[in-house]
Amino acid sequence: MLALIGFVSLLALVAFHTLVAGVTTRFFRLRLSTSWGSVVYTIVLTPMLLLISTLVFTGAFNVGAGINLGSTTVLFGLLVFLPIVLGAAIDYLYVPSPEEYELPDTQ
Repeated sequence: MLALIGFVSLLALVAFHTLVAGVTTRFFRLRLSTSWGSVVYTIVLTPMLLLISTLVFTGAFNVGAGINLGSTTVLFGLLVFLPIVLGAAIDYLYVPSPEEYELPDTQ
């Protein structure tokens, strides 16, 4: 039973990290005026944010307890790399580009 709860909590953490990666990718695309700036910031800053979140959730809150993934590389890939790829793919492929929105003129 403990392994099932650990597995469900680990999947919830992957979903949360995917949401965070998608939101940060979108934030960088909206705020930065260059096309490569958002890519560089997404590749550099988002893994740091997800790594800190992974350390907090797996250490302090004991998410994924009872699951033996074999190595920390698998855990890093599952909780950092996979959400970055999914979050960026969702933002770039399914959300309209920031240039497509019509904004009202401000005076």
